[in-house]
Amino acid sequence: MPIFRLDERLIFPPAELADPDGIVAVGGDLRPERLLAAYAAGIFPWYHEGIPILWHSPDPRMVLPVADLRIPRSTRRFLRQRKFEVRLDTAFAEVISRCADDPRPDQDGTWITDEMRDAYIQLHELGFAHSAEAWRGRELMGGLYGVAIGGMFFGESMFTSAPEASKVAFAQLTSQLSNWGIDLVDCQVHTEHLERFGATNWPRSKYLEALAERITLTTHKGKWELEPEFLT
Repeated sequence: MPIFRLDERLIFPPAELADPDGIVAVGGDLRPERLLAAYAAGIFPWYHEGIPILWHSPDPRMVLPVADLRIPRSTRRFLRQRKFEVRLDTAFAEVISRCADDPRPDQDGTWITDEMRDAYIQLHELGFAHSAEAWRGRELMGGLYGVAIGGMFFGESMFTSAPEASKVAFAQLTSQLSNWGIDLVDCQVHTEHLERFGATNWPRSKYLEALAERITLTTHKGKWELEPEFLT
């Protein structure tokens, strides 16, 4: 199955043409217009330093319908005890940098290159990329970041330096999303801890159909803040 090489045009091949590893295209750049076009087409960048940009659309796709959110018992306990203060969009650059530095037992190095970091900070400045942060006093203990378009939130990465910190941030953010008309979280690929929150694998065809319905909705842009009922 061919892998398409991108040029200057903001065009992606259909996501259904991805190879068995989920790679659908190579090359191009990470300018905001291309990133937004990729997400709208069910595609995201994932690659390592020293190789061209690889664009992925895995099958199956792990997603979390917001209505299916299940908060694990241990996370609910931390929420009740107010172990962390959850904030949105107050430290985006620090969150993505900490995600890049967070060691992964199944990865050698990070896929969040300096080029990726700069690109998503630019998306954040444009009001499309957002962070959810768990704070203990003045110390950032965990968090995550992703991209919002229409009725979708595309989760990218998370980090934690204290038990349950990133999970608390994820639970608070996901609980808030439906109030903004966002009812589906793209988790990209399977992880056990996202499965415990209610995420499940969908065939790519089902995901793309759901995506097409949601990207036409109004995007909740700008700086995000938790509404009072979702504050910890």
